[in-house]
Amino acid sequence: MFATVRRALSGSTTSLISGGLAVTVIGGLFTSTLLTLIVLPVIYELAWKKRKVKEVETF
Repeated sequence: MFATVRRALSGSTTSLISGGLAVTVIGGLFTSTLLTLIVLPVIYELAWKKRKVKEVETF
């Protein structure tokens, strides 16, 4: 991650292509981490609570 940040922030002309790729990699890592640690657990909890309420209503 730190190597890609350095590459993304470098201003040399030879790193234009690799700088764009580094920004894409950083964005992908950030997005996947956010989805894995925050969004998916919240969706799981909401679905689990809804299922529990349904089970209680049927008995």
